[in-house]
Amino acid sequence: MSRLDRTVVAALAAGALFGAGLVVSGMTDARKVLAFLDVAGAWDPSLLFVLGAAVTTTAVLTPFVLRRERPVLAQEFRVSTATHVDVRLLGGAAMFGVGWGLAGYCPGPVLAGIGVLSPEAIVFVPAMLVGMVLHRPISPRPRAAA
Repeated sequence: MSRLDRTVVAALAAGALFGAGLVVSGMTDARKVLAFLDVAGAWDPSLLFVLGAAVTTTAVLTPFVLRRERPVLAQEFRVSTATHVDVRLLGGAAMFGVGWGLAGYCPGPVLAGIGVLSPEAIVFVPAMLVGMVLHRPISPRPRAAA
């Protein structure tokens, strides 16, 4: 099996595992997500376990992974070195958060929702794709470092 074939198989397996985790945890149910975000109302804290498991897994395993000379299926690690917080980052985070709070979906769970034929996800995904297409022509480009 070639390196490209192994990379595709690994990506499909990782995506399937991620999607299954989203379905099992309830993250594909917009009502559950909205109940988690409703801290002043009928708050459902159960997704804290999902968040906690993800943060713990990343915090514990990332140092072990980065000790390797290189990834198993790539030539080098691609780890962001960005440290600057700017208006674009804050604005994008705010728009993402408002959209998530209004719809109860973000990209990962909504794609898993498509897999289980969620009617909300079937409506949300085309709207998300339109937003992605419109982003490029209207988004200001970051200035190059002088």
